[in-house]
Amino acid sequence: MSTYDKEQFNVLYRAVAYNLIHQYMNNNTEEHKRLEANYSEEKDWMQWGSYVSERQWGTVREDYSTNGDAWNYFPHEHARSRVYRWGEDGIAGISDRYCNICFGVSMWNGKDAIIKERLFGLTGPQGNHGEDVKELYYYLENTPTHSYMKQLYKYPQNEFPYAKLVEENAKRNRTQLEYQLLDTGVFDNNEYFDVFTEYAKADNEDILIKITVNNKSKKAAPLHLLPTLWIRNYWDFKEMPKKPKIEKQTQNGAPFVKVEHCYVGNYNLYFEEAAELLFTENETNMESVYLAKNDHPYKKDLFHKAVTSNDYKVATKRTEGTKFSPLYKLNLKGGESKVIKLRFTKEALENPFNADFDTLFDARVAECEDFYTATIGEVKHKEIQKQALAGMLWSKNYYNYDVEQWLLGDSKASVPAIERLSGRNNSWKTLRNHDIMLMPDAWEYPWYAAWDSAFHCVTMALVDSNFAKEQLLLFTKEWYMAPNGQIPAYEWNFSDVNPPVQAWATLNVYKTDKEKTGKGDLRFLKKMFNKLALNFTWWVNQIDGSQNNVFEGGFLGLDNIGVFDRSHGVPGGGTLEQVDGTSWMALYCLNMLEISLELALHDDSYDDMAIKYFGHFVFIAEALNKLSLEKEGIWDEEEGFFYDKLIFPNGKSASIKIRSIAGMLSIAAVLCIRKETLEKLPKFNHAVQWFKNHRMKTLKYPVVQEYADGDDLLLSLVPKDRLKRLVNVLLDEKEFLSPHGIRSLSKIHETPYNVDINGVNYSINYEPNESTTSLFGGNSNWRGPVWFPMNYLFIQALKEYHNYGGECLKFEYPAGSKNQMTLKEISIEISKRLISIFEKDKDDNRIVHALHKEFYAREDFKDLILFYEYFDGDNGRGVGASHQTGWTSLVANLIDEINQK
Repeated sequence: MSTYDKEQFNVLYRAVAYNLIHQYMNNNTEEHKRLEANYSEEKDWMQWGSYVSERQWGTVREDYSTNGDAWNYFPHEHARSRVYRWGEDGIAGISDRYCNICFGVSMWNGKDAIIKERLFGLTGPQGNHGEDVKELYYYLENTPTHSYMKQLYKYPQNEFPYAKLVEENAKRNRTQLEYQLLDTGVFDNNEYFDVFTEYAKADNEDILIKITVNNKSKKAAPLHLLPTLWIRNYWDFKEMPKKPKIEKQTQNGAPFVKVEHCYVGNYNLYFEEAAELLFTENETNMESVYLAKNDHPYKKDLFHKAVTSNDYKVATKRTEGTKFSPLYKLNLKGGESKVIKLRFTKEALENPFNADFDTLFDARVAECEDFYTATIGEVKHKEIQKQALAGMLWSKNYYNYDVEQWLLGDSKASVPAIERLSGRNNSWKTLRNHDIMLMPDAWEYPWYAAWDSAFHCVTMALVDSNFAKEQLLLFTKEWYMAPNGQIPAYEWNFSDVNPPVQAWATLNVYKTDKEKTGKGDLRFLKKMFNKLALNFTWWVNQIDGSQNNVFEGGFLGLDNIGVFDRSHGVPGGGTLEQVDGTSWMALYCLNMLEISLELALHDDSYDDMAIKYFGHFVFIAEALNKLSLEKEGIWDEEEGFFYDKLIFPNGKSASIKIRSIAGMLSIAAVLCIRKETLEKLPKFNHAVQWFKNHRMKTLKYPVVQEYADGDDLLLSLVPKDRLKRLVNVLLDEKEFLSPHGIRSLSKIHETPYNVDINGVNYSINYEPNESTTSLFGGNSNWRGPVWFPMNYLFIQALKEYHNYGGECLKFEYPAGSKNQMTLKEISIEISKRLISIFEKDKDDNRIVHALHKEFYAREDFKDLILFYEYFDGDNGRGVGASHQTGWTSLVANLIDEINQK
């Protein structure tokens, strides 16, 4: 055996051993057994979970205004007094999967005007960079069945600076930093509480709860703690068989409450001895919100009044309601901790807090650790992976939005103005959402976005591939997908066009699942393929206005990447032939082709579909490269880059010369088809041969790269010579390669790019962090920052090119360094740059927390990690939404892939 053969054998041996060990462990941890029981429908372990949103106010669902002003129609100021129609929110909350019965944690420091019942933040208009949560909270642990969950909330002992946060941010413009809670000084002297909320399931309908309060100050401090149980209000909006209730009961002299709910059944909440038992109704305080007369005093905000005024007469007078809290009046010495225990269960228990309570809790904690050891191993950066995945699982929220019902209103409550029938989302009357969804950020983006969700599923597949598959399938259901095949974008505008990454995600989830289980889920693949074929046709019919296989697409999720808002058309009434629109469609073609090939290996009826998508890809690639020959084409030979093409109504055109990921995305459309696959599919192979013999020679820039009989086949939107030029630009630290990943806009645009369109000047410039434009609310920025989803796509593309070219395809990394590396090695190095954002450096600092590193150097902060929406294109600090354990959790995938290498 040669040295090379021995090396290959050892690599294969290690891979097989790794997979066998992990398969064995995956089948034997208690959490994996619960997952198996859940998906085999033996026991519903996911009936209860972290499904309560962190923000329901200020959402489109709750907006019944005539002008679509969601932020002002239902502001934070109303949230404590006004009933929600479509969901609930709270701190560290849990509920059943339909959010009928909810539990969360409320508290009061003795100084605030209101109790801390929900997370506070600025609205889109208030923030100098759009909406922004102004709290300190961290997701620490969670398992896929939510058998163990842990969250940390840091609550100031001095008055929470609500007004100061609003006023100071109002003073700041878009060129200035956001004013954050840590900037107010309220945490400077460690005068705060750490409030840990933990849940452990003794059984699927028996939930143990521990709330641990730590006084981080050296001085004694009071805290009123209100673990709160409440019932979502349906009765004010529609008829119910019976109004639910929470009622006080007594057992052996100790009080507990019984919940009766016609949809969920009966439950008991047991709790340790409390100072007061507070009851009210989850109903709107008409006097506070509308200056109207109340029919009774038991309203949603009663606990706020009772606690802050120390007057409990009304709140303790009744022994039933639809909102309940045992009140604990704590006075903790400096450094002291206090644990409060509760138990929410269907069972009638004589002694709910016996020794088994702690034993069961300890067991679930240990089982959580076992699960992650089996799933991700004892690897470097495990703490980063675990917190990223915990955030992903904590962001599984209930999402309810029936568009037709929302447009019509509720006759029992109120009928909205007729103008709404022609307002936002009026063409989506078939859309009915009533599901658990993976939210991008449970406070800042407490609604799904179609392409975000696709990336979420790729990460979710690491720990729960069944949920990932179900989530992807959800978007293809007839009550989600429009009759014409369009997939809804997000609630602010379902008709906006998000990139079509569902097929890409389907493949990634399928492969991850196959690797973990040893068997591919062909049924899932077929179901996705059949529905995605409808969506693909919608794209072809709707987004290719010129019918030339070069696509427009408009918005495509990249907010302010262009010189103008692409979602509102082109100035002057022209069209914009987009490189990213065309690249997304080319990638979509290749994804559908790869799915077809996988299915055809088991069912030859899919051969024809593989040939169809192969042909369609050829048309797109040929069209893009053909247009490149024109004077104002899409490819600029001199500059070596793809640029969008603006076509004016008079037929003239101009190139929009922005060097952004919109043009760079062309390298992501690549697929290497192994010769073994071609040999097993003779019909498809014959079609490829026909193309080679009859079409390939007529193309100036071949889209089928260097294909010879009996070899692998490489399909690439970018011809070989252009690929080399683009990759060199991608790896140039003066352009796209930052110290912490790939930028979205080349750094050469530090000198702004300007273009004149019909006498109006439009410009774009490199912005490494917060956005300075108002496009899409001004709360996200693609003009320079590093985004994990796009980086992940580029990393995968480089690996795919390596699969074909291997050692023969090398580049300087970084460009100009004379350090030659393979594309596989380069993909690993880019991954390391991205992971470095969250790593501790030699001084125990993490780049992500650069703006507040003195706080995160403290003992009680140093192991806490925030996963931001995007990252500074120069220094890597976190920017945008601070809890984006949606697609930023892809860092877990990068760590997993590097560790497997």
